[in-house]
Amino acid sequence: MAKRKQYPLRVDSEIWEAIERWAADDLRSVNAQVEFILRKSLKDAGRLGKRDAPADESDEG
Repeated sequence: MAKRKQYPLRVDSEIWEAIERWAADDLRSVNAQVEFILRKSLKDAGRLGKRDAPADESDEG
């Protein structure tokens, strides 16, 4: 497993609440949901290398 970095993140409360709801809908933790959103955004922008892409893309729900 890749080494994980810790980073304090400040977000607007409305955004945080939306992420919490989305995470609950997808049965993920908020942390996993934020990582999912970031990974998908990076992939869509062509900024994520193939070695960084998840092997199983069934999370795209």
